[in-house]
Amino acid sequence: MSAPSPAGATGPAAAGLRERKKARTRRAIQDHALRLFAEHGYDNTTVERIAEAAEVSPSTFFRYFPTKEDLLLRDEYDPLLAEAFRAQPSHLPPLAALRAAFRAVTEEAGDADLESALTRVRLAMAVPAARARTLENLLSMMDVLAGVAAERAGADPRSPAVRVFAGSVLGALLPVMVTWVECDGRTPLADLVDEALTLLSEGLPV
Repeated sequence: MSAPSPAGATGPAAAGLRERKKARTRRAIQDHALRLFAEHGYDNTTVERIAEAAEVSPSTFFRYFPTKEDLLLRDEYDPLLAEAFRAQPSHLPPLAALRAAFRAVTEEAGDADLESALTRVRLAMAVPAARARTLENLLSMMDVLAGVAAERAGADPRSPAVRVFAGSVLGALLPVMVTWVECDGRTPLADLVDEALTLLSEGLPV
């Protein structure tokens, strides 16, 4: 019997195919949105125009991005970072493991991905509605980091030590994003993150 075609695939293969298709659609919507924002401005670009450019319906757009601001705040890096953090050797201290995970994820990203991320960060800082949603995004990332840190240490993710660790990391990353935008991406993001987490590990010698 011949192997089933992708259209008739079932089980993990079909699930993987669906996820890849979703990722391509999500990326296409986001890419078209960033292009339109550059051409017409954020406020002048409607969801309908983005959906038309990406050749999807507005209802499909909203399945991937509940609001227009989510185009700037949502990406695939949080789960990738969590996976890379989890994969680091168990003997590494949390900050050292996280530094290695950040570098692995940022260096794996292509130039186009990093340029897209830089554009989104720049817009997120400039668009009031996106800035207002940033706290929600940071809290979500804090939960992700706390969960993996607790898993590695065999600790409670709600414990003060774990939550302070995750919150401290996010506090260190905020000025990294500001600096990355200010230097227009000329300094690699991996280097900026590495410097910030090194300072954090050294007790912020100022």
